[in-house]
Order: sequence, then C-alpha cells, then structure tokens
Amino acid sequence: MDTGRIGRRIAYWRERRGYTQADFGRLMGQSKRWVQDFEGGKRQADPRLSVLARAAQVLRVPLDHLLADGAPSRPVVAGAPAEVLAFVDALYRYDSPEQAAPHDEDPPLPDLLRRRLAYCCEAFQACHYTALSRQLPSLVLYAQRTAASATVHRECEAQALLSRVFQLTASVLHKYGRAAAVQAAVAADRALAAAERSGDPVQIGAASRRVARSLVQQGRPQAAVDFATAAARRLTADLTASGPLGLSTLGMLYLNAAVAASAQPRSAAAVRAATGYVDEAHEVAHLQGADLNEDWTMFGPTNVELHRVDVLTRCEDGWSALDAAEGVGPRELESMTKERRAQHHLTRARAALLVRRRGDAAESILEAERCAGEEVHGRQSGIDLVQDIIDATPVPSGRLRALAERCGLRA
Repeated sequence: MDTGRIGRRIAYWRERRGYTQADFGRLMGQSKRWVQDFEGGKRQADPRLSVLARAAQVLRVPLDHLLADGAPSRPVVAGAPAEVLAFVDALYRYDSPEQAAPHDEDPPLPDLLRRRLAYCCEAFQACHYTALSRQLPSLVLYAQRTAASATVHRECEAQALLSRVFQLTASVLHKYGRAAAVQAAVAADRALAAAERSGDPVQIGAASRRVARSLVQQGRPQAAVDFATAAARRLTADLTASGPLGLSTLGMLYLNAAVAASAQPRSAAAVRAATGYVDEAHEVAHLQGADLNEDWTMFGPTNVELHRVDVLTRCEDGWSALDAAEGVGPRELESMTKERRAQHHLTRARAALLVRRRGDAAESILEAERCAGEEVHGRQSGIDLVQDIIDATPVPSGRLRALAERCGLRA
C-alpha cells in the first residue's frame, strides 16, 4: 500500500471538505501533527484499514476513493463567464465618465437609472443571469457617469444609486466563489465608498454586508464577523428608525455575521456565535413582522429560518439543519424568490448528505435544478455537490446520472 499516495488523497478530500489539519485531527481523535505525518506518508508503513475507514467516514467519501490510484478529477468552472467579465471591465472605467456613453447622450436621469437597477435586481432574484449579464455592464457605466455628473443637490442620491449598482455587481461575482473573489472585493469596497459618500445608513449597511461576504471568500471569517457586527452596532439606531427598509438591512447584517461565523474553524464556541447571530436576526424579523423584499433583501422570519438551516449545515450539524428545515412550510418557502428557494434546496442536499440520507440529498439537488438550473451546473460549488452525492450513492438513479452529465460529470 503506497502510504504517500493515500496521504495525498486524504489531503485532497480534507481540503475539498474545508477542514484544516487541526479540524480533521479532532474529528479523527488525533493531533494536528498526526495528520501532518499521515498526509506526508510518514505515519506508518501500512495504515490500518480501520483508520482509513474512519477517515473515509469523516471525509464522506467511499473508502476506495482513498485507496484507488490516480488523482481525483472534476470538471472545473475556471471562473466567471465572458459576459460577467464584461461588467468587471466596467468597474475599471469608473474614473473616465466620458467613456460610459456616447458623447452626444446626456447622463441618464436618476429615475431611469433606478428603473434599470430594479430590472437587474429582479433578474438576479429570478436567476435570469443571462438577461442580467446583458444589462449590468452598461448599468455600471451609467451609474458611474451619473454620479460623476450629479449636481450638488442630487449628489447623495446619485452616490446611493451607484452604491446599489456596485452591491449588485458584488453579489453576482460572489456566485463564482474564489474564481471571482478579487473582483467581488473591488466591487464591494467601491459600494461601501459610494454609500459613505451618500450618507444613507441603509446603503452603508447594505454595502457593509457585501464587504463581509468578500472577507469570507478571502478566507478571513473573523474579520467578516467583526466588520458586520460593528456596522450593525453603529447603524442600529438609524436603521431601526428607517422602518422596514432599515430593519431588513439590519437583519441581513446579522445573517451575514452568522454565515461568516460558521466559516470559522469548527468549535462549540463558533457554533454558538453563528446561531446567536441568527437569533439576533430573528429578533429584528420579529420587529419587522413579515417577509418583505425591501431593497431586494427578501428579509423576514422565513429568510431567517432558511439561514438557520444554512448555518447549521455549514457547522456540519446535519440533523439539526434538517430539523430546522422541517419548520419552513411549503407556502412560506414558495413566497421566497427563486434564488433563495434554489439555495435552500442546495443546503438541504448538503445537510442530507452529512447524515447519509443519500436519497433525500439527490431529491433536494434535483429540486434545486428544477428551480434554477444555473445555480447547480453553472457554479463550481453546485458541481462539487453533485459529485459528492454521486460518490456517496452506490447505485445513482437515472435522473441523478442525467444531472451529473449536465454538469459534465461521469456517474
């Protein structure tokens, strides 16, 4: 048995699962040094089968994935598609407003810009990413041109609109994970800068949660928690006074803090912190009283519970996540946007896989594809989840194999 190859395979799957060497050691009942030696092929000449079986269980892969020769391979979504990169290019023309439109055109009026922004936000929530990608490049350019040419008495309004356009840009780029993390961080930082210039506490709070999301994608979850909670504390009074719009913004800040906390190394303290921030958001939702799509947040009691399921899943507590999911009724889920519903089905699939309910995992990911196929086979995280379900299923169904083929996988 080639210990070095087995160690490299274990390292591969450990990283795929998001575990540090210390995390994996705790789950194995061993030290970080033991993991380092094991992955380096130094632990023992012939690892006991019981140890490898335990490692396969912890990593949620079939045992033969650790024993078989050859490096695991998966199709990789290399990055954001060309149409997305078009509005990334627009980010770097912000200091040349004369390039944003033909010279004989007047700057777009804020009302027109607001309508185009609403169209793009609705397209995002409906997962109509092709339509969104056609509109967003010019929207970015026009928003920058409008802000640059705004009169003094309309400058705050123009900066608030510019911030919202940058926020949407960051949200789209966040869909592509690490492949677009740098560009997403640029968009999020510019959104916050424009929001601060506008002086609008709602836009400052909304932009702050995009910055927090970018910090998580950069591997800095504690910085993200600190940033989101500091913004929430600083803005609480102003946001609460702004009614449902402000409350939605405040609640989403706490939900972003919860997701960031769940991205930290797994520990009882991290789980308590993450669920505590969900509880904070629940209190805000109680004040708001209903699910509302203020500023396209879809914030309210249902969205809080969807995030609770997500956070518990990220904390690897599959049973609690599935229990929480049972508390979300079909009618409440149907009231959510298509993007939120698809994300919830993906989360349920991950939770079911954690507790080895393979059939439920397959049904959930098929439901996610029915809801919004782009969220499954257009995202690396979706493709990886399909492969994980295939790997865990001894005899995949025809529907699951067909989904794998649509993702470019072999079932």
